[in-house]
Amino acid sequence: SEEEECEHQAESSSHSSDRTTIIAIAFEGGVVIGSDSRVSAGASVVNRVMNKLSPLHDKIYCALSGSAADAQTMAEIVNYQLDVHSIEVGEDPLVRSAATLVKNISYKYKEELSAHLIVAGWDRRAGGQVYVTLDGLLARQPFAIGGSGSSYIYGFVDAEYRQGMTKKDCQEFVVNALALAMNRDGSSGGVAYFVTIDKDGTDEKCILGNKLPTFFDE
Repeated sequence: SEEEECEHQAESSSHSSDRTTIIAIAFEGGVVIGSDSRVSAGASVVNRVMNKLSPLHDKIYCALSGSAADAQTMAEIVNYQLDVHSIEVGEDPLVRSAATLVKNISYKYKEELSAHLIVAGWDRRAGGQVYVTLDGLLARQPFAIGGSGSSYIYGFVDAEYRQGMTKKDCQEFVVNALALAMNRDGSSGGVAYFVTIDKDGTDEKCILGNKLPTFFDE
């Protein structure tokens, strides 16, 4: 019934990380993917330090937004499927394969799930890649942002992004974008997590809220 469906939607969105900021950017030879750490339920913050960057394979990560439960479940399913796939083919999976699995699940269960994942990673065929997945959409982009905090930083990322950025440039780009979004968006906050992925592996970092860069109005 309509009443039961409303109850289900209210329950599934009770712990929501759609009120979040996620970002990923590709550079020559790898990617940087980042997020804030605040998880909200209504007006309450239920987790201040959730890591929304979930590994899908050794050199492929996703950034989670939407219902925290739905997004985490999707990531775990894709992680399992990629493990089986890599054993079958005897080599690491492609980033596009991971993004396609995410896209297929989000499309198949678009009426039941509330989750948006950005997939980023490195593979031997195409190097560093960033994909956005939403319902049936699958698009490769040089960078991507998502979550409620993203609406505050579209102008910043459009102005700051340029082709040929180095690994260090991309790390600064991600940290600055997260800092600006976390300052403006009341639903984003906590600490900033970011992961750098290249052919040599992954490098995970966490920057505490009081160590983030500050800007004019701060």
